[in-house]
Amino acid sequence: MTEKTLSSRYGTVHYWISRPKNPDAACIVFLHGLTADHTLFDRQVDCFARDYTVLTWDAPAHGKSRPYALFTYAHAADMLRAILHAEHIDRCIFAGQSMGGYVIQMLLKWYPHIAQAFIGIDTCPFGMGYYSNSDLWWVEQMESMCRMFPDAVLRESIARSCTRTPYAYHNMHAALSHYGKDELCSLLGTGYRQFARELCDIHISCPVLLLVGEHDITGKVRQYNFAWQAREGYPLHLIPNAAHNSNADNSARCNQLIRNFIHSL
Repeated sequence: MTEKTLSSRYGTVHYWISRPKNPDAACIVFLHGLTADHTLFDRQVDCFARDYTVLTWDAPAHGKSRPYALFTYAHAADMLRAILHAEHIDRCIFAGQSMGGYVIQMLLKWYPHIAQAFIGIDTCPFGMGYYSNSDLWWVEQMESMCRMFPDAVLRESIARSCTRTPYAYHNMHAALSHYGKDELCSLLGTGYRQFARELCDIHISCPVLLLVGEHDITGKVRQYNFAWQAREGYPLHLIPNAAHNSNADNSARCNQLIRNFIHSL
């Protein structure tokens, strides 16, 4: 993977891209979740980089893409569109884990033509009808709740709650090490708060695949995905021996399902 950067008035975003020998190969864009970084998809890069152009990033305000003055999903989607333009990528397959799925859905609201497909990994749907007022109120309280925990306890609880296997746990714990406690709590608060404030109804016109860890206990992710499947008819697969970071917990199963889905397009 070649590391590159793209700057805006808010900050500089680091991204990584790998291109196969086939110049006509499709592109897969992998976007990580809140407080994670591009290494969340290391095992997907290893699996797909030979046959596809693969692009990952440290999202704005995450990992190496710090400092970043103003994180919103709209700004993140703008930044992603600018990166794709800089790399002369007109269409691609998007795979977003948790927060990464929110960035993709925001992008698809404005540029639906850019997506060959959307793979949601332990993410949640945009759409006002999925969430109660209580759901959105609790989301707004995330930062204050996180600040109640001692630093080490907070990091340990995040890494433990969203993973099932030692590999995924250590991957997430390493990503969390980028931040001091104040920055971590602020980032968590901003990520959840902006989801509630930027939530909107969208129509996704490309093929969609939903993957959810069978042990995902992050909020109501499983519940929202079952509702998403029921409303839109998207195929949904529960990933065995996996929690919220299911692509790291059980990369073999996730990679198989992603490859099969791409081949079906």
